[in-house]
Amino acid sequence: MTARPPLPPFTMDTAVQKVRLAENAWNSRDPEKIALAYTEDSRWRNRAEFLQGRDAIVAFLNRKWARELDYRLIKELWGFRENRMAVRFKYEWHDDSGNWFRAHGNELWEFDENGLMRRREASINDAPIAASERKFLWPLGPRPEEHPGLTELGL
Repeated sequence: MTARPPLPPFTMDTAVQKVRLAENAWNSRDPEKIALAYTEDSRWRNRAEFLQGRDAIVAFLNRKWARELDYRLIKELWGFRENRMAVRFKYEWHDDSGNWFRAHGNELWEFDENGLMRRREASINDAPIAASERKFLWPLGPRPEEHPGLTELGL
């Protein structure tokens, strides 16, 4: 099994690093790459959908990004303990009619000893926004280091 550092037990620095690595991976919108950060039998709850395993994760992410266009995400550590983290996040996207949304969510993560996520619980709500209200304006891909995070944006 391949290790995905940083590994638990987490420190403040390694927890923040793990969250940023996850954010960067999700902003790549590459389901196959993202799925490698999860255990083979990883269990998810995403809104009202329940998934298990990497194949289900890949299928879910493919469906997600076929619908959520121009997706840009920011994650922020909320708390951590040993091999668990609480993360808050927001992402902006639009549908195929050009309607923009900002999703607001919280995740609970649990990692195995190799740093792979074995459990993800996500609660997410979408709020419509005007295109002029967007705050995540970097080019598609990872958020630039100099771009403010959620707290700095007042979100």
